[in-house]
Amino acid sequence: MSFLTKKIIDSNPAIFGMDISDFSIKVMQIEKKHGRDYVKGYASIELPQGCIENRTIIKKDIVIKAIKKAIKAANIKTIYVICSLPETKAFLRIVTLPEMKSKEVGEAIKWELEMNIPMTIDQVYYDWQFLNEPMFKKKRKMSVLTLAISKTIVDSWLNLLTEVGLEVCGFDMESISQLRSLLPESVDEGTTMIVDIGDKLTSFLIAVRGIPVFTSSIPLSSGVMINVVSNGMGVSRKEAEKVIMMHGIGSVIKNDHIFEMLKSVLENFIIEIERTIEFFVGGLGYAQNVDRIILCGGGAKTKGIVPYFSRRLQREVVLGDPWKNVDFGDSIPPLTRENSVQYTTVIGLAIKNK
Repeated sequence: MSFLTKKIIDSNPAIFGMDISDFSIKVMQIEKKHGRDYVKGYASIELPQGCIENRTIIKKDIVIKAIKKAIKAANIKTIYVICSLPETKAFLRIVTLPEMKSKEVGEAIKWELEMNIPMTIDQVYYDWQFLNEPMFKKKRKMSVLTLAISKTIVDSWLNLLTEVGLEVCGFDMESISQLRSLLPESVDEGTTMIVDIGDKLTSFLIAVRGIPVFTSSIPLSSGVMINVVSNGMGVSRKEAEKVIMMHGIGSVIKNDHIFEMLKSVLENFIIEIERTIEFFVGGLGYAQNVDRIILCGGGAKTKGIVPYFSRRLQREVVLGDPWKNVDFGDSIPPLTRENSVQYTTVIGLAIKNK
């Protein structure tokens, strides 16, 4: 999809990725050297609480300073950037239309979007892509993947980055960037669910043969786990974060006090994942099952969470490998697989035009 990609003068400039969340700014630049990929620079800068709320910029000056600090820390020299857009402000839908002339499709999609998203068509930027995979084809019908996102969010992000002195080459949904970094570049045969456990929200993306078909999010997060441990142990959030970093979800076998505190949160994760899969399989019907679940985001590296999810869901659950489509040759990635999962989105952005 190219609706948020701008044409620029240089047809092949050096581009870096930027992932902006409520809590941090992440940047990364990946380039080719002697036929191999290498990470020219990366950085993650924390944002003070309240600078960005629900992906709305509240304290612009502080955010600008954080962006400049991240770019400097990563030693990034190019001004060309691809930035992530929040999942919660975007609407991804597959619509089915009767066969019609190409010039009529645009108007038909406009009507479909008006009926399927909680915003008017003049409040969003949107684009579409025809789906030719067999599972989407119906007799005398055509399936179209549509994507719409709030103009307010896009324009505010664009204005912010322009004020920093950057040239925005494009925007990308977080889930699309994650798909690009976590799934192999070759056509994926199965159905994959990506679970991004963030600081404030957990996002779900389901892809069939590499095509994104469903997204949603829930208010459960790694932040919720930290708060539970903080309240349960009577310690600060920073101390609780250290406890989880060291002990993970605790001992499931021994049923220790950490696991006892986190058990209800973990079970709510399981319920939401199962509910999402049931809706996808039963309600949408694009696949008969979800073949595998990939975890990413900062919460995914919590010790014990992958085997616990796998056992409770009775499914293949793995920690994502964001370097899957980066060719380092004989070199070692700058971040381990465990530490790179929280950079999944920005890695997907950085490799978009490589």
